[in-house]
Amino acid sequence: MLDIEKIKESALFIEQNIPSRPEIAIVLGSGLGGLVEEIQNKKEINYKDIPNFPVSTVQGHRGTLIFGTLNGIPVLVMSGRFHYYEGYSMQTLTFPIQVFSQLGIKKLILSNAAGGLNPSFDIADIMIITDHINLMANNPLLGPNNDQLGPRFPDMSEAYSHRMVKLAKKVAEQHNIKLQHGIYIGVTGPCYETPAEYHAFHILGADAVGMSTVPETIMARYLGMEVFALSVITDLGVLGQIEKASHEEVLNAAHKAEPNMIKLVKELVPQL
Repeated sequence: MLDIEKIKESALFIEQNIPSRPEIAIVLGSGLGGLVEEIQNKKEINYKDIPNFPVSTVQGHRGTLIFGTLNGIPVLVMSGRFHYYEGYSMQTLTFPIQVFSQLGIKKLILSNAAGGLNPSFDIADIMIITDHINLMANNPLLGPNNDQLGPRFPDMSEAYSHRMVKLAKKVAEQHNIKLQHGIYIGVTGPCYETPAEYHAFHILGADAVGMSTVPETIMARYLGMEVFALSVITDLGVLGQIEKASHEEVLNAAHKAEPNMIKLVKELVPQL
């Protein structure tokens, strides 16, 4: 069960340490922290200073909550997210999403680094997530439901906002940014996939595979938030193109894609 008192305590602390309410929350994935440099009038809060907040342990994740304006819009940015493979429960790793909802935020942008399963994808491509498959064998909504927060059986027929996807396509066309579109399959990690797993996931209908995003999306939709998500393709899990993967190579590929990802998010935010 979600602990509403802890959620309220964390939200109150954040409210007391930022000058105004943010309109949009953004979660930055591995190697995608450059968006922080585009934020004006920054106010940073270390995760360890926020009551009840977990702390990220992953290389390339900054571990701070950043308030400021992005292209004139008040935003709250997580520079560093939490993962199931770090040993957190599903409720804990989605705790920030619960806090964002308590702060009154209704729009959420998620980003991640993912392995490409679609043969038409290249490393450093940006993929808009249009749907997901949950293969994490867990769900952040397990347990008794709090009807004050959301429904017992939340609808997931539009996990990722069609409206936001349409706007992102328009922004990409205006700024000549190459975009892919596809289905993201979420797995626990932390090991990268075997060639057989890559092949099986593609047969299931997935275009990219990663170790995050799905729990956050489920929690956000449960709480009534509108979700937009992006994957940066950092390695390829396509038969005949599979090479040994490492976290350093993932970060390098993410940094290569970062300028276009930053431009897309920066131009999209005022239109949401």
